[in-house]
Amino acid sequence: MTPQLSQHCFTAVSSPTLVLQWAVGYQEKIINIQTYAFELTNASKSNGAILYFSDFFDPLFINNQLIMDYYAHHVLDFDHFFGEPIHDCMDRPGFDRPAWIERAFSNANTHTCPWADAVVKKYGSGIKYRAVGLCFGGPQVFKLAKEGSLIICDAIAHPATLSDDLMEISECGFPMLFSCAETNHTFPKETRRKVENRLAEHKKTYHFHIFSGESWICDQM
Repeated sequence: MTPQLSQHCFTAVSSPTLVLQWAVGYQEKIINIQTYAFELTNASKSNGAILYFSDFFDPLFINNQLIMDYYAHHVLDFDHFFGEPIHDCMDRPGFDRPAWIERAFSNANTHTCPWADAVVKKYGSGIKYRAVGLCFGGPQVFKLAKEGSLIICDAIAHPATLSDDLMEISECGFPMLFSCAETNHTFPKETRRKVENRLAEHKKTYHFHIFSGESWICDQM
């Protein structure tokens, strides 16, 4: 499907609370891709890891770092934007946002699976991997969702775009949680119900969490 993006996708929330906090994770390179990672101090006793796929504000953006830190688990996310996050670009004179979006999706499509494979190679196949995707990161989770994947479950919040035939939904091989606003231009009710119907048709394990009265909507870009 054509990406159903809106201005909200490129608007970050700034609050005094966030200003007073700082990330406690670290950066490393996995297959030469900048990656933000957070591990518990007793991570050696952990039996799992979370692969987090951020929104258009990359994993090096403080909001996303704090989300990963909050999970209090072994969490990793790679820089889908290769040093060009939206918050560094959108105020540049002549910034071409549609071209930037096209590059972002192309990079994600190219590097998500190789990066995930490298993570498993580094940290081992003996632990349980989960995946979390927000907005832009939502579709990336589906790439790891096929039968035979080491991912055991995932959580997605209003995925930014899905294919017209919803093939990625048909191929999902593990339980899925969708968290959605009742009104959402990015993941509208009609699309949400098509996804639900496809999941039911293929006897998938899924759960939709709809926040009634909540909206994530504005004029289409």
